Amino acid sequence: MKKTSFGAWLATFVVCAAFWMLITLSLDPQMLIAGAAVSALVALFAGRFFIHESPFHLLNPKHLFALLGYALLVFPIELLKANLDVAKRALSPALPVNPGIVKVPSKMKGEYGQAMLANSITLTPGTITMDVAEDEQGQAWYYIHWIDVAEGTAEEQGDAIKGTLEKWVGRIFE
Repeated sequence: MKKTSFGAWLATFVVCAAFWMLITLSLDPQMLIAGAAVSALVALFAGRFFIHESPFHLLNPKHLFALLGYALLVFPIELLKANLDVAKRALSPALPVNPGIVKVPSKMKGEYGQAMLANSITLTPGTITMDVAEDEQGQAWYYIHWIDVAEGTAEEQGDAIKGTLEKWVGRIFE
C-alpha cells in the first residue's frame, strides 16, 4: 500500500480544514479543534488518493490567479452562454436539436487538468463528458454527448464545445 507523503497529507489537511471552516462558519475553538482533528484523519487516509502531482501547485501565484479568474469570470460566462443556448432550443422548436456523441481532442496532459476540463464541460448545459481516453501517442480524447452535433472536424467541434475553458484550465494546471 502506497504511503501518504507529508506534502500530500498537508495539502489535503489544509483543503479539508478550509472547507470545514467554510461550511461551519464558526471560529469557536471547539469547532476549530474538531475540524482540525477530522481534517487530519481524512488527510491521513485520503491524501494519497487526492494528491498525485505537486501538492502545492496552486500556491504559485500564476496558477492561483488563473484559478480565480476561471472560477469568477471565465466559467460563469461560458455557463451563461450554454444556458441561453439550451433555453433558446427548448423554447423555439424551429432551432435544431441534433444530439450525438463526438470525439474531441484535448491538449490537457495531467490528470487534474483533464478532470477539471471534463467536469467543466459536463457542468455546462447541452454537453456531458462520457469518457476521457488517451491513445498510444498520449493524445487525450473526450467523448462528449452534445445537444447539437455540428458538421465539421473533431477540432472544430472541440472548439465549439470547449470554448475558452481548455485554455484557462491549461493555465491553471499545465
